Amino acid sequence: MRNLLFKAGLLATALLVAGCASPPPRLAPSEIPALFKDAAFKPLAQAHDDEAIFALSPEMRQFMKKEVAEQVRHKGARWGLVDALYHKRKLLLDYDAAITRNASEAFEARAGNCLSLVIMTAAFAKEMGLGITYQQVTTESNWSRMGSTLFLAGHVNVTLGRRWQETAAFSLDADSDRGMDSMTIDFVPPELGRAERIRKLDERTLVAMFYNNRAAEAMVANELDQAYWLARAAIDRDPNYVNAYNTLGVIYRRHGDLLASERVLRRVYELEPNNPQVIGNLVVALRDMGQHAEADQLQRRLDQLQPDPPYAFFDRGVAAMNAGNFVQARDLFRKEISRAAYVPEFHFWMALADLRLGDLASASKHMESAKDYSTTIKDRDIYATKLDKIKGYRATGYKP
Repeated sequence: MRNLLFKAGLLATALLVAGCASPPPRLAPSEIPALFKDAAFKPLAQAHDDEAIFALSPEMRQFMKKEVAEQVRHKGARWGLVDALYHKRKLLLDYDAAITRNASEAFEARAGNCLSLVIMTAAFAKEMGLGITYQQVTTESNWSRMGSTLFLAGHVNVTLGRRWQETAAFSLDADSDRGMDSMTIDFVPPELGRAERIRKLDERTLVAMFYNNRAAEAMVANELDQAYWLARAAIDRDPNYVNAYNTLGVIYRRHGDLLASERVLRRVYELEPNNPQVIGNLVVALRDMGQHAEADQLQRRLDQLQPDPPYAFFDRGVAAMNAGNFVQARDLFRKEISRAAYVPEFHFWMALADLRLGDLASASKHMESAKDYSTTIKDRDIYATKLDKIKGYRATGYKP
């Protein structure tokens, strides 16, 4: 299965923190209300509905009665559910990080990021009475970029336990599930699965992650009223989920509420003083307010923590390409790939440099990697088309 990553952070003009594996810092309940500015944003037409996140659509219920039930009879509840959802002849959901979907949206689109697919899988498991455990997995930092905004991706998975109640619709096949107390469904391929620690998540934290993701997506789309209420919803669901406060601070900045932005981001920095993403956000906020001396001091600390920030080698490589220095560009792209091999954009530009240097074999390899690591269905199609073109060059001996 494809790697499934959920968005947890932004950088550049905006930056949100990634999830951490250690117990999160806490804010005092009494200080949280003062961080909100409800009157500055257009009220919601309808309150956010947590139950709708996991709700099964009529199509999902029909799928469960037919496809899932058939697989459960032969393979047991857990294997039956997984086979029905992810086997080619049944449903085969695909990875797509374009947006964060709820359970029914992911099912309808037949695609989702890992958070969306965890939610969708959990929705079916809930209906079947299976035990559910959510987990956050610490991996290497995973970055992507949209325009001037960097996304820091984290990862979640779900573990299905034995069913705690019998239902008429689903009978557990003891032979298929024999000896298995739990089954973890994880969508990260081996090359990305460098987990250091695993931390169990309450469902309220998973819901907070869902709202925080959507807040980040709304902010990128400049839908700031929607973004605010989504970030607030994330904090309401889990007041200890620090990522959401960082999102809120960036939303305030985008909205022009500089004092509110600085106050929230400074509080996040106090909670996570060694987090380079948090420091980067605060540096931007302080410069906006003209507090350059403190911003410079924090920038020096950031440079120590992160001497070569994400995309630094890549941006220099693109500049070298534009200057016609393809050897230097290739070397710089190689450095970026060595620390973040999962970013399709790096492989794509490496392929372009290889083409300029006449190395069609390497260009083909890196374009293949760009296709495999792409995080949206649209991008995979684009890279696949370009890969076919390179293969055509190799077949005919043409030198582009």
